[in-house]
Amino acid sequence: MTPDELRTIDGDVYVSPRYLAGSTGFGDPALAPLLDLGWDLEHDELCNAYVSSPDRKVRLGFLPEGEDDGLWRINAYKDPFGPPVWGVCFNEDTPTEVVLAFTTALAKAHEQGSDAYLVPPDPRHSDRDPFLAVVPLINRGWHLDRPRSGVFATQSPDGLARLEFTSGHLDPAAELSTRDARWHLWVGSSIDFPAWYATASTDTPVGLLQAVTDCVADPTPVPRWREDTHSYLAGMARLTPILPPRPPSPTPLDVQRAAARKPAVLNTSAVPRWSSTSRPARPGARR
Repeated sequence: MTPDELRTIDGDVYVSPRYLAGSTGFGDPALAPLLDLGWDLEHDELCNAYVSSPDRKVRLGFLPEGEDDGLWRINAYKDPFGPPVWGVCFNEDTPTEVVLAFTTALAKAHEQGSDAYLVPPDPRHSDRDPFLAVVPLINRGWHLDRPRSGVFATQSPDGLARLEFTSGHLDPAAELSTRDARWHLWVGSSIDFPAWYATASTDTPVGLLQAVTDCVADPTPVPRWREDTHSYLAGMARLTPILPPRPPSPTPLDVQRAAARKPAVLNTSAVPRWSSTSRPARPGARR
């Protein structure tokens, strides 16, 4: 299977807004950007997949048989044998396009070096200001909110998606294993029972966060199979049938070939028509 085939996501309907689409149910598209760079891929006996960068400083787990609903867990390390510097989690119903946006940005950042994938946000530096992660949402009409004390949020116009930023001190271990993280993106009508969620710990680089919010804010609909859009969110989304592709316009060569295949038509206008009652034709005048 080629890299382009690994990234292919198809269906018979387009879903909009895309954050209501849900997952496609398979992880190949999101793994492809890392595997393209030669990252190591291993599986356990439960068919969980583990991907590691060649320097072992970034590790990804695709865990359909994991202990919780954290289907995707990605951690980065300064020391391969030390604690993670940052961690990101996407649960099992996160749209595949969102995870793909993150792994694509991660692959690019790792190629650029540690300054791209290990440097934490810092409001004192304009290119690392945490607010940059929110800008794509604000530009698409999301509005600011203060749902709880110490929490700043941006909410989608329809009220079904929200990105929360928690201020103050947080437990680093809890950030990596629970939803009590610095960044919490969730979709649905209740934070306690979201349709899907994603979390990112305090020191997750701004560029990686922005790749996620860019994708979530993108107004372009995404393809899905109608029978897979049975969740209650699908009832709130816009589903547009994907029309079959039109046949290509014929080329001049196609027209010539079609004409050559047609049977010759006999010109009968100059042939006398005889019947049992017809008289022989009279001879014409001699010159």
